Amino acid sequence: MTLLRPQTTQPLRRLESKSACPYCGTGCGVIIEHDGQHITGVRGDPDHPANFGQLCSKGNTLHLSSAGEDRARAPLQHRRDSEDWSPLAWPQALSRIARQWAEIIHTQGPQAVALYVSGQLSTEDYYVANKLAKGFIGTNHIDTNSRLCMASAVTGYKSSLGMDSVPCSYEDLDTADCLFIVGANVAYAHPILFRRIEAAKLRRPELRIIVADPRRTPTAAIADVFLPIQPGTDVALFHGMLHILIWEGLVNRAFIEAHTEGWEELKAQVQNYTPQWVAEICAIPVANLRAAALTFGQAPAALSLWCQGLNQSSHGTDKNVALINLHLATGQIGRAGAGPFSLTGQPNAMGGRETGGMPALLPGHREVVNPEHRAEIAALWGVERLHPQPGYTAVPLFQAMERGEIETVWIACTNPVLSMPDQTQVQRALEQCRLVILQDSYLHTETAAYADILLPAASWGEREAVVTNSERRITHLQVAVPAPGDALPDWVIFRDFAFALGAALDTLDHPLPSAKDASWTARARRMFDFTDSASIFLEYRECTRGRDLDITGLDFAVLDARGPQQWPYPQGAQAGQVRLYTDGVFPTPSGRARFRSPEYLGVAEEIDARYPLRLTTGRLRDQWHSMSRTGKVAALFTSDEEAFLEIHPDDARRFGLRADALAKIRSRRGSSILRVRLNADLQSGLVFAPMHFGRRYAPAALCNQLTLAAIDPLSGEPEFKHTAVRVEPMHFPWQGTILRLHDEDGHFYAAQRIARQFPYASLSRIHQGEREGFVLRLAHEQAPAASDIPAWDRALGMDGIDILDYDDGRREVRKRLCIRGNQLYAARLFGEDATRDWLREMLLSAADVQSYRHALFAPKVPADRDAWARSRGVCACTGVNERTLRQSIASGAVTLDQIAQVCGAGSECGSCKPEILDLIRSVRQETS
Repeated sequence: MTLLRPQTTQPLRRLESKSACPYCGTGCGVIIEHDGQHITGVRGDPDHPANFGQLCSKGNTLHLSSAGEDRARAPLQHRRDSEDWSPLAWPQALSRIARQWAEIIHTQGPQAVALYVSGQLSTEDYYVANKLAKGFIGTNHIDTNSRLCMASAVTGYKSSLGMDSVPCSYEDLDTADCLFIVGANVAYAHPILFRRIEAAKLRRPELRIIVADPRRTPTAAIADVFLPIQPGTDVALFHGMLHILIWEGLVNRAFIEAHTEGWEELKAQVQNYTPQWVAEICAIPVANLRAAALTFGQAPAALSLWCQGLNQSSHGTDKNVALINLHLATGQIGRAGAGPFSLTGQPNAMGGRETGGMPALLPGHREVVNPEHRAEIAALWGVERLHPQPGYTAVPLFQAMERGEIETVWIACTNPVLSMPDQTQVQRALEQCRLVILQDSYLHTETAAYADILLPAASWGEREAVVTNSERRITHLQVAVPAPGDALPDWVIFRDFAFALGAALDTLDHPLPSAKDASWTARARRMFDFTDSASIFLEYRECTRGRDLDITGLDFAVLDARGPQQWPYPQGAQAGQVRLYTDGVFPTPSGRARFRSPEYLGVAEEIDARYPLRLTTGRLRDQWHSMSRTGKVAALFTSDEEAFLEIHPDDARRFGLRADALAKIRSRRGSSILRVRLNADLQSGLVFAPMHFGRRYAPAALCNQLTLAAIDPLSGEPEFKHTAVRVEPMHFPWQGTILRLHDEDGHFYAAQRIARQFPYASLSRIHQGEREGFVLRLAHEQAPAASDIPAWDRALGMDGIDILDYDDGRREVRKRLCIRGNQLYAARLFGEDATRDWLREMLLSAADVQSYRHALFAPKVPADRDAWARSRGVCACTGVNERTLRQSIASGAVTLDQIAQVCGAGSECGSCKPEILDLIRSVRQETS
């Protein structure tokens, strides 16, 4: 992607600013390279303790995602039945919203309004949004998309240890003797942490690694013990392991007696979880269950890592506390290399929890239901009282919108139309809402179609901020370049809206809570007297004084001088605390950690004769969330170009599916169409679909049209990880392909509009070397009307001169090739597209097509061109594909170093190394 810069006679400056990656919760340090106006490059920060200079494939391409025509530059409004937006000035936009919110608050009460925010907001953004909702408006209906990933870890930590405080640090990966990775594909979701695990294993071969996951993910390539358990059986697994630990005398009785409570009840319960019964429930061999338990129990230091596989469940809290039980029973907590370590999914989900950006929380790890906590924050905020009832969590919040209970919602930096479960219910909820405000940095998200007003927010590199990563480490993000157009930092938008809302409430003579303020306007000015990020941080910092996360010793100057710091960091401290609970004292009333005794309850929606398969969803290595940012980078489509359904070959035969063909997958809520991918490593009866693709890239392949809205009763987190489904072949008589080189964003957006007119479409960016483009694959029951095609050609820039056409109206075959200087730059293959991969290769390789002009419209690839058949990409950095890797392995390259020397794969960011190891294993098995 080329970044457009204004013409200038002045030499470009070469500047650098320190920041952190805006993707997962690892919190990698990033040095932004820029000229003061445009981001020109990135590299890992060698001084940042989260990554020491390493970046994954996504982080390495951050500079390619920051600009473009899809950035929101000014406030916009539109009718929901139209795709046309009209601009508004900031005062006009905020006044319009404020008038409607004031009217709703005045007539319906503050509980009729809600905010739905994001773990990608900064700590300052979160704090101001939370203060606006709970302190100024008086509603606790503010939740975050972190509800969809980390909420069960929060309730698990609080239930067992007394507080939502991750007790471990990344350096524990270097000293652990046993790693128990469960419900986390670290190789994909946290690649830089996986690099650290790989290095630890290489440095200390005696390190034992257990991986428990229904899928043999790339993370399992490093496992000494792999447990392919059935979805939802984690509690049974952990109880079964504890049963064995008790039987073998591997529990730490001294630690249990001195530092815990509830042991006898748990001990009595797990007696029923015999190895034979647990192995049957989990569908794993008893020997492997015993091996896992003994490996964990005999390790001098055992560290567990988990993420969405445990959390995204209707019993996610139970799974979390059952895993923490293993640590408490063995005393594996509060010391180097040991402890229960929840990996955070978003760059500041931790900061959101710390600032109270959830409906039951208040800043500084306080609770809405606690009168003392409410009084403390009310005093800090200068308000009379706070509402005593927690607000709605995400799923009930959208259900309340559909009922009409919530009349307006403010959505910030998230895309719930794609990311929430039971997607059609979310769409109905937003259609029912009187006013939907979307605050985002990008224009074309799935949620934008349901918004009445879109407010442009500054993005990564464009605003000062602080964020907290998975190990409680706070990083100060510096401004590198100005935000595009009139875009503003999120906290500024919330602050200015408070001012506008105060004026609107005064217009309605809405009663003030007390005579403390002369007017709502004065109240807003007093409460939101923030001039910059530092002023917000200082106020938030005061909320932590004396709390478990005390950061009163930190400010921006300290963070800049000493680098990112872990909390707690109280006043007078010289460094943060590496790990918690080293003294065995826990923040509970008794000072003891609590054993919890949940029963194994299974999944919310079991399979049956009508829906006999188990669907699980998850992340891809090179995409993130709903692809608003990663979807702009062609290199990140290398490994997975389109949405797919992964299925075991035996199940594929059973249901009549073929590799690379289309399949319809149905649940009790909806259906999707996905391309079939066979995987013999997947357990029979289980299917997998990636979570990322929406209507911009795969309008018919929306996996959250399938998932259900069953939630954990304590955490409110939905069960994304298990849905009962059935599959069937999907045959479309007509298929077509459009290929085009990239020269302006408008052509890609035109392809997105065309895609939405077909029952199946897949749009992907493609690249080879410096050449980039896109491929649009289409399918339908019948050929599109010939009269529609010219308008599509014009929108795609495929009209004018330098064109070759082939039309066979009888067979509905209509082809067009666009050639410039003997090089192909676009192709339309309607009704016959078997030459798709060959023409794609010619387009990307800038091949001279003159000698093939006689064959360009042929129904199949010329015999001497079969070698040009496409192979799936593996290494996003070097472009090395699976075919090249197989050839390298066959020639004798059977280690990562040998592969890197022969073809370069894995030699840069290293994100593809687990897949290369899997491929080496696979080729060896095939050979043997």
